[in-house]
Amino acid sequence: MSLKVNRIDSANATAEVIISQEKLDKKLQEVIKSAGKNLKIDGFRKGHVPVAAIKARYGKQLEEDTQKECIQDILKEILEILKVEPSLLVGDPKITKFNPTKEGLELELKIGLTPSIPLDNLEECIPPVNIPEVSDKDIEAKIEEIATARAPLISIEDGRRKLKDGEYAKIDFEGFIDDKPFEGGKAENYLLKIGSKSFIEGFEEQLIGMKKEEERAIEVTFPENYQAKNLAGKLATFKVKLHEIQTQGKIEVDDNFAKTLLPEEKEANVEMLKEKVKAQLQAQKKHEIYNNELKVALVENLNKMIVFDLPQTIVEQEMDLLLRNAFASLSKEEQEKLVKDEQMLKAKREEQRENAQKSVKITFIIDAIAKRENINIPDNEVINAVYYEAMAMRQNPQEILEYYKNNNLLPAVKMAMLEDRVLMNLLDKKA
Repeated sequence: MSLKVNRIDSANATAEVIISQEKLDKKLQEVIKSAGKNLKIDGFRKGHVPVAAIKARYGKQLEEDTQKECIQDILKEILEILKVEPSLLVGDPKITKFNPTKEGLELELKIGLTPSIPLDNLEECIPPVNIPEVSDKDIEAKIEEIATARAPLISIEDGRRKLKDGEYAKIDFEGFIDDKPFEGGKAENYLLKIGSKSFIEGFEEQLIGMKKEEERAIEVTFPENYQAKNLAGKLATFKVKLHEIQTQGKIEVDDNFAKTLLPEEKEANVEMLKEKVKAQLQAQKKHEIYNNELKVALVENLNKMIVFDLPQTIVEQEMDLLLRNAFASLSKEEQEKLVKDEQMLKAKREEQRENAQKSVKITFIIDAIAKRENINIPDNEVINAVYYEAMAMRQNPQEILEYYKNNNLLPAVKMAMLEDRVLMNLLDKKA
C-alpha cells in the first residue's frame, strides 16, 4: 500500500492512497468471514454458508463493504500521521478520486479537521450594550393600558349615538359574492372592536357612524393572498345590522387593583405594581434591542474578528444545503432552466460560498464559547421548544415533533437555541 498525506492548514488535509489488490483480497476474506456468522441462505445452516454461496448472493455489497473498511483503516493511519485525535475529525472524508485498477484501488481524499478557535479577543467582539431606562410615563401608560383592557364594556343606550373608532359593535352580518352567500361569511351578535383590523381592510371603517339597529351594506375586496382561495381577490358585499354599541369602562388604579394583578403578593400596592411593570418593560426593551440590533452586530464582529481555518469539506456541504434551499425557492420554470445549464448551476452554487463560510465559522465559534462558558441546551428543552412553537401555530405538537425527528431537524433547532443563549450571555455580561 502507498500513502501520501499533505497537511494544508490546521483544518484541512489531503491524502493520496493506493490500496493493493492483495490487501483488498485479504480484507474481503475478513468481511466474508464476519458476514457469514449471521447470514442465512436457504439450503444452508446459519453460520455454515460456503464462501462461494455468499459471494454469489452478496458479491457487490461485499465488495463495497470491503472498500469502506479499507478506507476506514487508512483514515486511522492518516490521523496518526497528522498526529490528530479521531475525535477531531469533522464529518466524513470527501473522496475526490476513486479509481479501481488491476493492481488495486487508487484514492484521493479531502479530510476536514476541527480547528482551534482563538477566543482571546472575544471581549472586543461584543458591541456596547446600552438599554434605555424605562420612564415613569412609560410605566403609567402600561398600567393604564392594563386597566383599560380589564375594564368592563358598557352599553350605550342612546339610540341616536353614532359608533366611533375604538368602540365595540355587536353586529349581525352576512357576506355575498355575485349576490350569493358564501361559507363562513355569516355571524350573529358578533362583538367587533372598531380599529382592531381583525376584519378585511375597509370593513371596520365603513361601520363608523352607524346607529343602534341601523342596517348598512358595505363593500370590501378580499386580499389576493387570502387563505381561502375561493375568496381571494373577490369583491364582496356584506349586509350588516348594528345591535349594540359598547365602550370601554374605567378601572381606578389603586392598591385593590394592584392586588388583583399580583395575587401572590400579600402586601401588593400601586408602588409594587409599578416596580413589576418597570421590570417587565425593561426586559422587553432589552429583548428588542438584543434581537433587532445587538445580536446581528455581535455575529458580524465574531465573523470578522475571530480568524481561523475552516474545514472545506464542511463548507462544501453547507454550500450544497444552501443551494438546495435556494433551488426550492425558485419557480418551476427557473428550476428547469437551472438543471439544464450546468455552468449556471455551478455559478448558483458558488454564490452560496460566502454565506456557507460564515455559517460554518459562526457554528464553530458558538460551540467553542459554549464549551468555555459551560453553556448547554438539554434535549428536553429542545423538545419543549418544538411543542410550544407547534401550539403557537395551532398545530399538533406530537406530529410536528415526529416530523422534526424523522427529518433530523432537532440538531438544527438545538444549535439555534445554543447560539441564541450564547449571544444573550455575552451581551448580558457586557451590560
